[in-house]
Amino acid sequence: MKLLRVGDKGKEKPAALDENNIIRDLSSHIKDLNADFLNFETISKLENLDLKKLPEINKSIRIGACVNKPGKFVAIGLNYSDHAKETGSKTPTEPIVFMKATSSITGPNDNIEMPENSKKLDWEVELAFVVGKETKNISEKEAPNHILGYCIVNDISEREWQIEKLGQWVKGKSGDTFGPIGPYLVTKDEISDINNLNLTSEINKKTMQSGNTKNMIFNTNFLISYLSKFMSLQPGDLVTTGTPAGVGMGMNPQVFLKSGDSIKLTIDCLGEQNSKVVSK
Repeated sequence: MKLLRVGDKGKEKPAALDENNIIRDLSSHIKDLNADFLNFETISKLENLDLKKLPEINKSIRIGACVNKPGKFVAIGLNYSDHAKETGSKTPTEPIVFMKATSSITGPNDNIEMPENSKKLDWEVELAFVVGKETKNISEKEAPNHILGYCIVNDISEREWQIEKLGQWVKGKSGDTFGPIGPYLVTKDEISDINNLNLTSEINKKTMQSGNTKNMIFNTNFLISYLSKFMSLQPGDLVTTGTPAGVGMGMNPQVFLKSGDSIKLTIDCLGEQNSKVVSK
């Protein structure tokens, strides 16, 4: 299924795309796409619905974040060797783990706010997965039974805050609107090979990133198993898995986002994001 949340900010309701890409209202069956409903039992019930019999929603409606209020927003750094190289970093021998504040989450087409004192705002197209059940100390073999589905994340990063202000990366990763997610949460049954999806980013219609998940250093099954050794994961938790080469900080000279820039992100099977940078 392709699940989404639609409506004005703070008033979104759950929905799904039917086979004709018509948005159908799920609010008579579930209240939201959050920790209470993002589990395999709920998905199984929704898959048995005849979506064509549910109320149609106008396609011009705003699309919100496809997951509401995840308990954790975990991120993996430098998970593509070409990106590690462009940043002058060593290829990791274990996953680099950091957190993004859940307050950074916003809709896939919402404006990205550039804070007044931001100097080095950057983009990162990423594949993310959503946890579907309680996960603690699992093996890589068990991992597929714990991943509910996948979505696009733009891991917006303020590089000066992330790198030059020392401390944890979270400072440069957690500004309001620094976490566009969606448009869809796509259940794993709709994706034939998660390890062979193309990812692209375009800034002002110019392609900047063009990668493939087959080039991830640590794949999604490894990552959820690895994380579960250090923390428990709960239904609805969001884990974003790193970005390929082509970010602004990796260019010579470096290029950073400015007010008025447009950003388009795409990942095979997961749809696209279209956002605009605005001054805060």
